[in-house]
Amino acid sequence: MEIGLTGDLEACLAIRRVVFIEEQGVSLADEVDGRDGEAEHLLALLDGAPVGTARMLVDGETGKIGRVAVLAGARGRGIGAALIRAAVERLRERGLKVAKLGAQTHAVGFYEGLGFTAFGPVYEDAGIPHRDMKLGL
Repeated sequence: MEIGLTGDLEACLAIRRVVFIEEQGVSLADEVDGRDGEAEHLLALLDGAPVGTARMLVDGETGKIGRVAVLAGARGRGIGAALIRAAVERLRERGLKVAKLGAQTHAVGFYEGLGFTAFGPVYEDAGIPHRDMKLGL
């Protein structure tokens, strides 16, 4: 498995389309929010094929990790965790103080295992329950 910053937005969007739109029923309007141009993107490759992605946005001293997606056939191999670790490291390199994300509620335990802490109420995003989480950098 390889994970790194990428300019291949097309590969990232293709993974997100499969996971969010096709699997989870998120609308195209909710998935494509117009912020990809200002974000940094990570791409995970398995045997040379794109299988996972995440994006990072910056707001002041906070980095927001989002659009974390791994194709179904590649799940269970630690790719999601590796994407989050790579995103956190990149935000640290940029000198940010906090990493935040909006976790689907079923994934809260996954992110807690990576050091994130949930805060605030559960809310709906694209019809899916989420909870905000943060990690000090």
